[in-house]
Amino acid sequence: MTKRGLMLAGAVLAAMLGGLFPAAASATDPITLDPGYVTDQADVLSPAEEEAAEARLQELTANSDADLFVVLVDDFTNPSDSAEWANQVATANNLGPDQYLLAIAVDGRSLYISSDSSGPLSDGKLDAVEQAIAPLAGAGDWAGAIDLAADEIQGDGGAGALRATLIVVAVIAALLLLWLVIALIRRARRNAAIRERGAMPETPDPADPFSTLTDAQVEQQAGVALVQADDAITSSREELGFAIAQFGNAATAEFTRAIDAAKAKIAEAFDLRQKLDDEIEDTVHDRRAWHIRIIRLADEIDELLDDNTEAFDELRKLEQNAPQELERVRAERAALAPQLAAAPSALDTLRAGYDPAALSTVADNIAQAEERAALADRSVEAAAQAIAAGRSGEAAFAIRTAEQSVAQAAQLVQAISTLAGELAEIEAKAQTLTAELQADLAAAQQLPDPTGTLAATVAATAQQLQAAHADLGGPARNPQRALDALSAANAQIDGAIAQGRAAVDRAQRVQALLEQTLAQAGSEIRAAREFIETRRGTVGATARTRLANAEAALTQALTLRTGDGERALAEANRALDLARQATAAAESDVRSYSPGYSDDDWGGLFGGSGSRSGGSGIGGDILGGIIGGLIAGGGGGGSSRRGGWRSSGGFRSSGFGGGSRGGGGRDRSGGRRF
Repeated sequence: MTKRGLMLAGAVLAAMLGGLFPAAASATDPITLDPGYVTDQADVLSPAEEEAAEARLQELTANSDADLFVVLVDDFTNPSDSAEWANQVATANNLGPDQYLLAIAVDGRSLYISSDSSGPLSDGKLDAVEQAIAPLAGAGDWAGAIDLAADEIQGDGGAGALRATLIVVAVIAALLLLWLVIALIRRARRNAAIRERGAMPETPDPADPFSTLTDAQVEQQAGVALVQADDAITSSREELGFAIAQFGNAATAEFTRAIDAAKAKIAEAFDLRQKLDDEIEDTVHDRRAWHIRIIRLADEIDELLDDNTEAFDELRKLEQNAPQELERVRAERAALAPQLAAAPSALDTLRAGYDPAALSTVADNIAQAEERAALADRSVEAAAQAIAAGRSGEAAFAIRTAEQSVAQAAQLVQAISTLAGELAEIEAKAQTLTAELQADLAAAQQLPDPTGTLAATVAATAQQLQAAHADLGGPARNPQRALDALSAANAQIDGAIAQGRAAVDRAQRVQALLEQTLAQAGSEIRAAREFIETRRGTVGATARTRLANAEAALTQALTLRTGDGERALAEANRALDLARQATAAAESDVRSYSPGYSDDDWGGLFGGSGSRSGGSGIGGDILGGIIGGLIAGGGGGGSSRRGGWRSSGGFRSSGFGGGSRGGGGRDRSGGRRF
């Protein structure tokens, strides 16, 4: 046999022997996983251990978001790197992002967990799992390493979350219980406070002095006030008896009326107290209101009696010093005489220049003043006679009457000169307001008046000015009437001018906004028109209809531009909205023919750099516009999901090409020796 024949025979023999006696590392190339979760090519697990491992890994799948597959081989070769070897196996067996492969080289003393970067477990978690199972693998406890890996990936199987949930629930329950206890305590305290306060308002009212008092405090004050008021009336009655005996009924008639009024009030108070004390059950609100009414009645009685007490005191002083007081009143009456003499002339002067209606308040003042002066003269004479006869009480009353009569007469005379000054001041104000109104009329006539409202106001104001001019001129002036009319006209014309100026401002704003909207609508319509025309083979009727309506609305807005700004603005806004609808509808039509179309392509049409994946670009859109009626549809897309693969057989969920997902990849650095 030739040398070449010997070499060929040896090769055949070697191949046969290799088939009969596989080398120890022949099974360490990337392999196809067995059905189920465990592939034991190293044959280190007993049947019972492998069955237990399968059950544990099935439990992991049921209780977590991850699947774990385990492969045990003698060593990693072709490639020898554990990460590359495990990743190739995972890819070749179509493992998905949530499916992990634990590869263990029994003789090579290394392990690695292959993972997809988009999976649910972080790289740090996988490193921790590898570190946890390395000691067991080093001790040859392969089943224990698999169980521990499943435990680490699964965590506590939801027990931790359950414990956390229970803790949260317990805390919430405790807080609710605490809140309930606090609420009950607060309610009890509030009820106790309500019982103590009765009908007392919860929020004090600054205008109500009783709002800060409890019912018990109000009741106590009412009892004290009622007793004090009754005692004061009794004392006042006694004083009145002495006064009548001293000054007579005429001098004390006012005091008698005051005592009678106080008696009526105390009778009302006693009636309320009787209702509070009878056997009929009253509400807390009624009882509080009645007690407060008693307190207020007592206060009114006190004020009434105090005023009359002061009058009694003054009358007694007059009695004690009657001669001196009489001389004082005579001097006051003498000072009144020249004022009375000058009053008719002052009133005649007013009558000569003003309308009688303007002088109505002082028309009879002179007659009234003369009557008061005559009464004062009679009272002075009566006081002198009473003093001479030793009737001091009667003298005091006469002096008081004379004093009051002189004071009233002086006041009546003084009112005439006071009115003259007031009329002059009112007339000056009316003249000033007249000048202001004339300026307002001139300003109003310069404002636009499309509705005629301003013109009507101007006419009414002009009439008021004429009437005021009549009241301010001539021998029968009435400044107050003129000022009232001018004030009303001023308010009316001011309001009309304000509205006119607001209308001008609004028209200016509308015009500015109209110009802006017209420019924007025109731009949007041009863009939509160019878009549709360059893609007319793919754009349907909706976009074209919206564009036509937009152009019509823009034309209408331009027509109304100078005559009716409000309507023109509405039409311009409508044109802008329709143009945008046309663009949106056209883009939708183009996308239906070109699934890869994006808004960047529209920018590219006008010199931009927009592009899209797949090389479609504007050229693709133009082509779609030309033959869009002939071609429909687009590239298909697959979908992937996490499968329900179990040990009963079937396939593992993944996409074609080994389970890679968008953004993911089996390129984690890790693994370790044991």
